[in-house]
Amino acid sequence: MKFNYKFQNLLGTVYRRGDIIFTNDGNCVISPVGNKITIYNLKHNKSNTLPVESHFNYTAIDVSPNGSILLAINEKGEAQMISLLTCTVIHRYKFKQQVNAVKFSPDGKLFAACCEQTVFIMTAPSSFTGEFRSFVMKRVFKKAHDEVTCLDWSSCGKLLAVGSKDTTTKIYTSDYLDNINMYSLSGHTDKIVAVFFEKGSLDLITVSRNGQICLWEASIDADDLVTSAVQISHKKRRKLQKENDLQEDEIDEENVVEKDKEYESDKDEEMEIKQEKDVDDDKKLQYKKLGRHYIGDAIRNANHKVRLSAAAYHKSTRILVTGFTSGIFFLHEMPDVNLIHTLSISEHRISSIAISPQGDWIAFGCPNIGQLLVWEWQSEQYVMKQQGHSLDMTCLTYSPDGLYIVTGGYDGKVKVWNTTSGFCFVTFNEHKSTVTSIVFSANKKFFVSSSLDGTVRCYDLTRYRNFRTLTSPSLVQFGCVALDSSSELCAAGGHDVFEIFIWSIKFGKLLEVLGGHEAPVACLSFSPTLSSSRLASASWDKTVKLWNCIETSSECETIQLTADALQVAFRPDGEEIAVSTLDGNISFFDVTTCDQTGSVEGRNDLGSGRSDTDLITPEKMLKTKAFTTICYSADGSCILAGGNSKNVCLYSIKESILIKKFVITQNRSLDAVNDFINRRFLTEFGNMALVEERTDFEGGAVRVRLPGVRAGDLAARSVKPEVRVHCVRFSPTGENFAVAATEGLLIYSQNAGLDGSFRPYRLEMQSTPLAVRQLLQAHSWGEALLAALQLNQYELVRQCIETVPPSDIQLTVSSLEAEYAARLLEALARALEDSVHLEHLLIWVKHLVSERCEIPPSVLLALEKVLTVKHSQLSKICDFNKYTIRCIKAVSVITTKNEDVEMESDQSSGRGTCSDSDSD
Repeated sequence: MKFNYKFQNLLGTVYRRGDIIFTNDGNCVISPVGNKITIYNLKHNKSNTLPVESHFNYTAIDVSPNGSILLAINEKGEAQMISLLTCTVIHRYKFKQQVNAVKFSPDGKLFAACCEQTVFIMTAPSSFTGEFRSFVMKRVFKKAHDEVTCLDWSSCGKLLAVGSKDTTTKIYTSDYLDNINMYSLSGHTDKIVAVFFEKGSLDLITVSRNGQICLWEASIDADDLVTSAVQISHKKRRKLQKENDLQEDEIDEENVVEKDKEYESDKDEEMEIKQEKDVDDDKKLQYKKLGRHYIGDAIRNANHKVRLSAAAYHKSTRILVTGFTSGIFFLHEMPDVNLIHTLSISEHRISSIAISPQGDWIAFGCPNIGQLLVWEWQSEQYVMKQQGHSLDMTCLTYSPDGLYIVTGGYDGKVKVWNTTSGFCFVTFNEHKSTVTSIVFSANKKFFVSSSLDGTVRCYDLTRYRNFRTLTSPSLVQFGCVALDSSSELCAAGGHDVFEIFIWSIKFGKLLEVLGGHEAPVACLSFSPTLSSSRLASASWDKTVKLWNCIETSSECETIQLTADALQVAFRPDGEEIAVSTLDGNISFFDVTTCDQTGSVEGRNDLGSGRSDTDLITPEKMLKTKAFTTICYSADGSCILAGGNSKNVCLYSIKESILIKKFVITQNRSLDAVNDFINRRFLTEFGNMALVEERTDFEGGAVRVRLPGVRAGDLAARSVKPEVRVHCVRFSPTGENFAVAATEGLLIYSQNAGLDGSFRPYRLEMQSTPLAVRQLLQAHSWGEALLAALQLNQYELVRQCIETVPPSDIQLTVSSLEAEYAARLLEALARALEDSVHLEHLLIWVKHLVSERCEIPPSVLLALEKVLTVKHSQLSKICDFNKYTIRCIKAVSVITTKNEDVEMESDQSSGRGTCSDSDSD
């Protein structure tokens, strides 16, 4: 088995907080998701999470004008300059305070960042000159009286408009200019939410939190700004002027007489200098308020707590988009502020708005529910509408072909995710409480979920509906659910009633109630083999019971454990079970004899992070840790386990050793990530994390955060979420596994490249890439393919596959050993995803599958997954072209009939002339 799993994608969470931006081509949306960044490709309908991780959640991001650099800053002021070409961090910088906004200049040579009351202007890498000058300080402004909230560059890149909480907007300059130093605009009565320069001019639009929009007209154009010849500040310039004046006062008295003689000529020169100063005063930048407009008055009158929370402006089309805390947004046409459209997208605050460069798509982010929307305002349709679980996910399951992942959460929602695109395409809201377990049927047609609301629901993936609801005679909170291999029986275990209920999926009737456990049933698992209906149940009463549901449902075999059982799982061949217990061990038992075949002690491997409010040491906390979720690998040789920790452990069952430990996150915005408490938080009075924060609210009142009070009462208790692993599952193909954790659904997959069992004794002198290409030129297909498979290079294997003629494929396949045939099938499954030579590859698959009897099931499932995707893509193309072909066919029939009519008419007219001539 291959163990080089690495993080591939993040599902289940689409937006947390911070800025949302479009790429320069307008086809992608960049969204900060916790301490990771996800790029949603709207054109190809795919999502990709960058392999870059920060120590804290990202809040401010921006893309350079050339689209090659992404600047991302987290909530602690740690900035990362990320290359979007290589997806790596190329530079880091610490602002040492929270950054509220960041933006590149139009030419991409500078960027500005707002930190509390300070504005920094720094240099950025330039692709035009080839120089790398990043985070070199150019200018610093600290003129605001309160926290700076937003900024915008002028089109010329010389001016920077900055809004702050002190209700003023200040104009700063990137270079020292003669006709402006700093300018302040006042007129708002609330915090400035956004400022925008007009395209090609210095006119301004300012938007405040209470819905005021002020329009400012500049007295001069951008071309009239005069850059100082000497780049020094005006203060230094005045100081140098004073020194020059003192030197002129020390002139000898002899020159005084000469000055008296030239008095009349000097007087004329002074008049000319005054006239020049008057002209210079006219060229100084000044602003005039053109008007003030109020938007959202009806909303605020209905609810005085509603505030304007976000705004975006498209300078080319002059469209202003404003979002409110009630989930409503407005579209206005500037500068007349004409209302174009208004729509309510949710009931929660809109924190970020972005407009695509073309001006047709608008992206909205709602952090309270983790919602990300892209709306086309001209056609009034959603381009993308994604929302993750509002609370943590509790369970997940793969479809038998690995194409879909179904997740359930504390919010009672069940979501189905496409592993290829990374998008959720259906959500079920039937459950009224926490979803505790989900199981997919073996025939891929439906899945079953259990919940604490006392129901077990069956969902159809063909019509996307809840077609069956299974209940017990008395109300029971179901904590686990299982399906047999024939997808006909469904079993669920209770939390408050210590019994197991078995239903028939086909008829929806309760068939049996199994009693015998003396504590809550923690987990159920059916044998995966078709010949057996054995059911394993794990309970907190320190037992695991094996039931024969069809033959003798009342009798069972009991296995005594040393601690409470938390999870039970069958090996893929159904001959062994693994049981996770509360003492941190994983025990393995033979199903036939009920004898223990092995065990793994993994408590120390799980690790224990120390929470901010913990009063005990990590060593003591480690004694309370255990594996709450386990899963066998696809071949049954390894087991994956996780718990209330940031670590996921992969063990070898045969050797009972740890193979690899995966750290799912480094996000210190979550609790229990660090092993030790930061000493800066420890004072003589104790841990400062135990002191409850109190922040000033509008009007001078103090908001006291109390537990158990609704957020609408302004008393919501802010608690850092603790890092936990709720569920781990291997895909049926074995190529990847999924982890449902606090941050979302993490997908880990194997490295790019064809890996496998390395056989050094097969390597010879000719086993080189050059030799493979020479063999291909010599038409030695079998030797070239064998050498490429031994080298484990995917590109070489693909080149060999595409070079072999179709007529020689069958002969080449017949000479391969079984091991190499399986590896070749894996390469074919990977090549089918993006290759255009579909028929050629299918010929390879046909001969390999028909001539080989023993093929690993995981390889066949990988092929089935790829072929299912290709079938759906081709069926869409055929359905799209079906009516076009019918239209062409109908037009051709009509054209043929017209031609026949014309020919008949021509012939009849010809016969008529002949008869006339004959008569003549």
